[in-house]
Amino acid sequence: MAEVDTAPAAVAATTPEVAATEGGAAAEAKGPHKLHRQWTFWYDIQSKPKPGAAWGTSLKKAYTFDTVEEFWSLYDQIFRPSKLIGNADFHLFKAGVEPKWEDPECANGGKWTVPCNRKATFETMWLETLMALIGEQFDETEDICGIVASARQRGDKLALWTKTASNEAVQVNIGKKWKDVIDYNDKITYTFHDDSRREKPSRGGRYTV
Repeated sequence: MAEVDTAPAAVAATTPEVAATEGGAAAEAKGPHKLHRQWTFWYDIQSKPKPGAAWGTSLKKAYTFDTVEEFWSLYDQIFRPSKLIGNADFHLFKAGVEPKWEDPECANGGKWTVPCNRKATFETMWLETLMALIGEQFDETEDICGIVASARQRGDKLALWTKTASNEAVQVNIGKKWKDVIDYNDKITYTFHDDSRREKPSRGGRYTV
């Protein structure tokens, strides 16, 4: 016995208003998922600098994005730490903020630093931090400038840059939250960019969590 096709009746029973609403909802679900703000990926492949070259001349802006889909495409194709070779850095910073001490958003700031001794851990912590940043998971998100992943022969590391180094309460809260995000149990330290600028940087960090 042939199966009766009831689809035409169902279609006829659907009003134009309902169809339009359902179609709009479907289109919205399939459309790009906008982030709260724009972010920019940067990269820095460090070779022997030319005589007289200023610091940061090898730093290059790569891509600015503002959707979840763009983020995953860029991460999967380019910005995995396992793709870094030699002395090189990946950066993810808020759009309009350069990952340099001289940038107005960074000038009075500092950074939390986490060493990464295993490549798998390095990549996992980088990704978890990226998702926390673009997902606005930090309560003090307005004080965060961005994150740097540094591949080095002597040991990889991550550095979370913030803009108000003198506000200890804010920095401590950010540091504690970051440790939760990356599931890190050892102590981490916060250093001021001003300390790093000096010819003889002070040892140790200003804050510890």
